[in-house]
Amino acid sequence: MLLLACNNNKQDTTDVSADAMFMQHDSLFANASNFSDTIEIKYAKGLKVNYEKDGIHVHISNPDPSAKHSKAEEIVITKPSSRFICTTALQLGNFETLGLEEKIVGMNSLKNIFDTKILKQMENGKTIKIGKEGNFDLETVIGAQPDYIFVSASKHGGFEALKDCGIPLISHHGYKETDPLGQAEWIKLIGLLTGETRRANAVFADIESKYLKLQKEVAEHYLNKENTSIQLPTVISGRQMRDGWYIVGGKSYMAQIFKDAGADYIMKDNEDSGGTTLDFEAVYARGAKAEFWQTDGSFDGDFTLTNLAEEDERYTSMNAFKNKKVIFCNLAKTPYRELSPVEPHIVLADFVKAFHPEILPNYQPKYYKTIQ
Repeated sequence: MLLLACNNNKQDTTDVSADAMFMQHDSLFANASNFSDTIEIKYAKGLKVNYEKDGIHVHISNPDPSAKHSKAEEIVITKPSSRFICTTALQLGNFETLGLEEKIVGMNSLKNIFDTKILKQMENGKTIKIGKEGNFDLETVIGAQPDYIFVSASKHGGFEALKDCGIPLISHHGYKETDPLGQAEWIKLIGLLTGETRRANAVFADIESKYLKLQKEVAEHYLNKENTSIQLPTVISGRQMRDGWYIVGGKSYMAQIFKDAGADYIMKDNEDSGGTTLDFEAVYARGAKAEFWQTDGSFDGDFTLTNLAEEDERYTSMNAFKNKKVIFCNLAKTPYRELSPVEPHIVLADFVKAFHPEILPNYQPKYYKTIQ
């Protein structure tokens, strides 16, 4: 396994790919017995775990500060469960990373799904499609005999009807965590529910180690400079949508990724923990001179600067556009929605490669790539 070394005297030029950074699951699983079977939560604000005489008490809440009316949930685990329904790609990604796809007996959609195992299971009927939000097939849901159904706080439609099935619902709030490692740590919830706690601890420890190692190397990259007042590259996010310029909030997960990757987010003073829409001119005034520009979207084919210019001609006057430093994630061609929450170290590496290519000279980005 190739690791990202932190060396104050010599820069590591090891050939590092996304696949190399993320150790093969089989290797991690083989070493899982070396890890504790007790789950401890270090980063996730929406999870709390207590071991009590009557079972494992898991407290689930929405970590989004603005979610004032979100109800906290508690489940008591007394034995492992083996049948689950997922309603988002993100939830699937947790099972996929743990190699537990066979425990998913139902999905609500094939959209944004890349995992070959789950696609094959849906093809052969081992995993069934339960319908779409707002129009779930309750008879099919009941027939799948799930122990739990995962739902999302950002999705509205049909979940109340699912409650009538008498099957426990679990809100998966991982995507609401603003700490990248906090998002990934929700994988431990899957470990608890399935009884694969050692495996979950092994996988998360690997994610945590790689993220912190690269974060540290970025920081040391500047500490080693003779000029301690060196300016970090600036970055703007998002682009014009229907009602304005959509950006990631200054307190969001992506803003933290920017910071850890060694960039200065020009909207860092924004207080939103998720995404938000602002007036085009207000964002443009601050972002026109930004060195880098992060955005994403679903596009059939290779998204280029020409495509971006066709959306709004004003983009062509931005420094990041003129200097070809637009970093784009094509959601239609990468499993970003599915796996990025449990691969924050890879998302971080993608941006380090863009902002500071000298740190990872041979790294090939997985999600976010500079477009031409």
